[in-house]
Amino acid sequence: MFSTNNTYYYSLVATILLVLTFVFCSEGQLSASFYSSTCSNVSSIVRDSVQQALTSDSRIAASLIRLHFHDCFVDGCDASILLDVGGNITQSEKNAAPNDNSVRGFDVVDSIKTTIETSCPAVVSCADILALAAEASVSLSGGPSWNVLLGRKDSLTANQAGANTSIPSPFQSLANITSKFSDVGLDTTDLVALSGAHSFGRAQCQFFSQRLFNFSGTGSPDPTLNSTYLATLQQNCPQNGIGTTLNNLDPSTPDTFDNNYFTNLLINQGLLQTDQELFSTNGSSTISIVNNFANNQSAFFEAFAQSMINMGNISPLTGTQGEIRTDCKKVNGS
Repeated sequence: MFSTNNTYYYSLVATILLVLTFVFCSEGQLSASFYSSTCSNVSSIVRDSVQQALTSDSRIAASLIRLHFHDCFVDGCDASILLDVGGNITQSEKNAAPNDNSVRGFDVVDSIKTTIETSCPAVVSCADILALAAEASVSLSGGPSWNVLLGRKDSLTANQAGANTSIPSPFQSLANITSKFSDVGLDTTDLVALSGAHSFGRAQCQFFSQRLFNFSGTGSPDPTLNSTYLATLQQNCPQNGIGTTLNNLDPSTPDTFDNNYFTNLLINQGLLQTDQELFSTNGSSTISIVNNFANNQSAFFEAFAQSMINMGNISPLTGTQGEIRTDCKKVNGS
């Protein structure tokens, strides 16, 4: 009798452990093959859509990766940045200071979602679309490819206040930026590698004009700006000029994803304050990483791909959490 009860006990424990293992794996793990049996062509749909968008908008690749970045830093990669005001959403992250009149690409995401819904209705999340679009944007622009981990759900809420405080600002010190990365589980290598996304795209004058004329109240330009580059930027962004004028983040290959961003930093041609600080902050551990990436594009590409995976793993909603939105702009039923 004792032996029988023991056998039953161990059998019960083993069953419970098996169930817990299944729940953990289904609730907490992302997988590159998540849609293999439910929407096997999702990656090609996203890639084709991004490629089509690039034919009419050379900026869209950089814009799409920025959407993913700004989404993940606010309560994780949950597509909360895509939600408009409506229903229970009283404040949209789109209107937060780092995003307002700055982030773009929402129409491309909506187009991708519409195409996917035709092939695989109510299966693929908007959060996963952002992750896939970011990878496609980089690889189609000459950068690395990686296996995007999938299985995220979409949020039921937005967090405008969180967007105002959690997204790194181009005006902050390296210490503050490093802290914001650390807050979401990303380290210094992730910070430098992901900053390399500024290898393509544009920035408005208002995000770096403080460097051009009166840096930190000194009455002089930022001393870490290359003088020739400074003159060009002052011409593009005159004092009291239009703050929305666009400038290439990488003046050498503005639409190609490569390591020129880092070689630019070596000659003091980082556009944003937070770019140049990676190399010009005395004693910083980021300097050696910048040097490595500037001299070895393969090392940068490898690190960037891993850091994108790391960022994509920030607090995803999985399993029974969240939902699969049928329209990325609004919560289902609203």
